Order: sequence, then C-alpha cells, then structure tokens
Amino acid sequence: MLNQIKGLHHVTSLASSARENNAFFTNVLGLRRVKKTVNFDAPDVYHLYYGDADGTPGTVMTYFPFPHAARGRPGTGEVGTTAFAIPKGSAKVWAERLGTFEVEDLATDTRFGEVRVTFKGPDGDGFALVETGDDDRAPWTGNGVDADMAIRGFHSAEMRLRDAGASAELLRFMGYEEVDSDGDHTRFAVPGGNGADVIDIETLPGVQHAGQGAGSVHHIAFAVENRARQLEVREALLDTGYQVTPVIDRDYFWAIYFRTPGGVLFEVATNEPGFDRDEDSAHLGEALKLPSQHEHLRTTLERHLEPIE
Repeated sequence: MLNQIKGLHHVTSLASSARENNAFFTNVLGLRRVKKTVNFDAPDVYHLYYGDADGTPGTVMTYFPFPHAARGRPGTGEVGTTAFAIPKGSAKVWAERLGTFEVEDLATDTRFGEVRVTFKGPDGDGFALVETGDDDRAPWTGNGVDADMAIRGFHSAEMRLRDAGASAELLRFMGYEEVDSDGDHTRFAVPGGNGADVIDIETLPGVQHAGQGAGSVHHIAFAVENRARQLEVREALLDTGYQVTPVIDRDYFWAIYFRTPGGVLFEVATNEPGFDRDEDSAHLGEALKLPSQHEHLRTTLERHLEPIE
C-alpha cells in the first residue's frame, strides 16, 4: 500500500465559456483565479485555475473552456460531484447566496452526517458545499464572501461507477481507507491527509456510461510532495499492471496519468514548484502565462482567446 498520496491536488473539468466560468468561480463562489494559461495540447483554449490565495494543492479547481462546447451526458465512469469544504453553520447563508445568483438545482441535504448545499455550475457541473468543523485551511475572501463562510478547499470528489469493486481496491492501494457507507455511497479517506482527503463512490449498476462534454470532470489529480515521491507511486502502479504515462512537466507541477478500472482518469501531481514560479504571489492569475513551447503564439492567442474580465 502506498503512503505518498495525501489527498486531492486539483480537479479539472470542461466548460463552454471562459467568461461565464471565470465569473462563476470568482464572483459566485469567491475563489481566486490563480493562473490564466492555455491547454498544453490545444493552445487556442484557456486553462484556468481557481483556488485559495496561493493555489495550494487540495484547493484548485481547473477548467478547459472550449467555446460553445455541448454539455456532457451524466452517467457512470466519471466524477459526478466535486465538493468543497465550508465552515460549520454556513450552509444556510450559502444557499441564500447561491439563490440570488439563480444557480441550477439548488438544494440542501445531509450525507454521512454532514450538511451539504448541492447545485449545478454554468454547464451543469455537479457541486456540493459541505459543512466541516475541523478545517483550519486559510480561505481566500472577497466578492461578498467573508472568512466566516468562505470555501476552505476541496472536501471530496464523488465517482459514479457501475461496479465499485476494482476502483475501491485501487483506492486502498493508494493509501485510502474505507471509513463509512450511506446507501449506495461508500466513503474512503487518507489518514492524516491534506484536508482534501476524501473520495466517495456511488454505485449505480444500471446507469449508462457518461458522455464527456461541457460540465464533465476531465480528471482528478492526487497530491504527492515532490518528484521523488511521484516516481515511487509511478513504479508501484506499473508493477501492479496499470498503464501509466511518463512524467509530464505542466509548468506548475509534474504529472502522471492513468485510467482507473471504473473509467475515471486519475493524475498524480507534485506539490512543487507551485503557481508563483512565473508570477508574483500578489498578482497570480492576472497575466496570460504561456508554456514555453507556445510563447511564439502569444500575439495570435491574445487576439483569439475570449476576454474573460
């Protein structure tokens, strides 16, 4: 069993409009945009990152906004809900705030004994805000969201699978422990993790496979301290029979990827070097930052990319 993984690093999804996506995460949810860059493989598409003040691993939601992309079809083999941690007692004020923005499918419920506010993002993305009482992560505040209610980072990601067996075994191998169950939902957590250390599995044996599009989670990334720990994880996964990519430099972290038995794409990303490697901390996310291989396209991209302010 691995002990290098400490929880989630980031979650990456697809969107249909960079402007709407940016407005939702900064103005509605009150997160900080910590990086404005482009998709390494499709540089005419943004890669936008939102999180806490520094883009701390375990807080960062990222998006590829493909203009006018069709919505995805919900189903199995995907992450259906991305959950953020909020302070105890703040669900009511969040429900009121989200109501003023007329978000889709706004509701409040309780799962695993935790009060949640559930809702959809601009492209039908599934989200939850989960009350937690022992999260000491410092929040980013602004846009009408103060420290008493601000998002602390990720709480969990929920995978929807036809059969949980093989994916549950994978999570155990990655250092997660089964800690609870609630109907069709099973909860796994990393002991002593980074606060974003919960994965839920919802088992839906009769549901069709998801179709990816705007609003779909593209992949979820798990955090390791550095490249040495990442190589240990990669070797262990290869020895277990998983097809794992070589290490890829993503400028702000190094990444490896592999497909899970349930169909969800997993990434293992390093906490180093961070989002301040090419931008002062006080101005994260303000300027368009390009990977070195795409810098020669700057004039064209700045003319082509949708203004998001």
